[in-house]
Amino acid sequence: MNSFPVQTIKNQQFFSQQLVIDKNFILLDPAIPFTDTLRKALVEWDFKVVYSEGSLRGSAPTLESKSENVSVSEFDDSSEEFDVDAFNNNQSSPKPKTGEPEHKEGINSAVKKVLDEAHNDITQNSEKSRMDVVQTVYNEYLNYINAVYTRYATHKDLNLREISDTIKDLCMFIRDNRRYVLRIQPNPDAKARDFLINHSMRTTTLAITIGLQLHIPLSNLIELGVTSLLHEIGQIRLPPQLYITDKKLSAPEKAQLSTHPILGAKIMKENNFPIAIQLGVLQHHERENGQGYPQKISGVQIHQYAKIISVACSFEAITSPRHFREAKTTYDAMVEMLRNEQSAYDDTVIKALLYSLSLFPIGAYVFLSNGRIAQVTDVNPIDPKNPIIQIVGMKDASGNPLTVQSDNEKYKIARVLNKQEAADILKTLK
Repeated sequence: MNSFPVQTIKNQQFFSQQLVIDKNFILLDPAIPFTDTLRKALVEWDFKVVYSEGSLRGSAPTLESKSENVSVSEFDDSSEEFDVDAFNNNQSSPKPKTGEPEHKEGINSAVKKVLDEAHNDITQNSEKSRMDVVQTVYNEYLNYINAVYTRYATHKDLNLREISDTIKDLCMFIRDNRRYVLRIQPNPDAKARDFLINHSMRTTTLAITIGLQLHIPLSNLIELGVTSLLHEIGQIRLPPQLYITDKKLSAPEKAQLSTHPILGAKIMKENNFPIAIQLGVLQHHERENGQGYPQKISGVQIHQYAKIISVACSFEAITSPRHFREAKTTYDAMVEMLRNEQSAYDDTVIKALLYSLSLFPIGAYVFLSNGRIAQVTDVNPIDPKNPIIQIVGMKDASGNPLTVQSDNEKYKIARVLNKQEAADILKTLK
């Protein structure tokens, strides 16, 4: 391993092999140049020497032209790092008012007000009414996440106590309304530029659900929820065109985007968040087999919060549309996660995901062997292959949708409806 004093490395020089701080922390890949900005950050972090198995080069032989070089400017704390107007203009959720003294309390009180109203409304017996109430609360949390991200973008401020209190309420709400919350489908407009907010909300919902299945104590469950809500916040310190784009990213752009866990962890540290939350944000793209990033750690080296968010984040990504691909069904996503190719995810967390959502996940529309169509509404804790379902178009004695236990005979699930079939069902129901 060759050592290189930080102050001797010139701006825009490349290394022929990976540049590291230590054996676990990869700083740069060969396609990414060393920059003055990175040097400044290393000096601030009191790193005087870096290491590589390779040697210094004047330019990157793998890039076709100098114009393709991407600097690691994400380590710079200057205002040029982040275009606030671009972020705000790219969000479709209602924007909070900024610059007002009561701003912090306002975004939290708005959620509490909706939760109080929901608590009263949920006492109704109507299944449809309860689903509508849950959707309203869900939407308010989307607004809340957008407000938190925007507040950080505009004021570099995150209030741990406020966020923790709000997440505590969300944990209780999901615990009491899990089978309704999980039926909320991915936003059909998720290809729009507010996907980061939708992704954070859906990942947090799944992470808390998994945490409940694992019987994590409430204090830790709240920390997990806070970590999940903020796990992508490092992305807003990057140029928007990296995470808001319809085009395929180049290798250097992908490498720059992959620094967002480091940036997020740094944001957590700057705002005095607990070390467990810092680690969860830093490690949420690590994998059990050591093939993740940014540190390429494995197994017991990865914090429990990161293991859970890793599974929740991946499942959410598979089931939601992106600029560059269509969404897969929740069933296909569950099968993919259960395969756990190359042992990328923690088996205990995967099992918790299965028993939280079932093999045919809550919210999925299915075709039964008797010719009926149904929606999965809850898990069967004894048999995740045969979840609880609601038969479309059929009512029970009270006038509510007929809810039954799927089985291997009369109510056997033959297959999951594809995207178009499910869309047609939803259109008909509306």
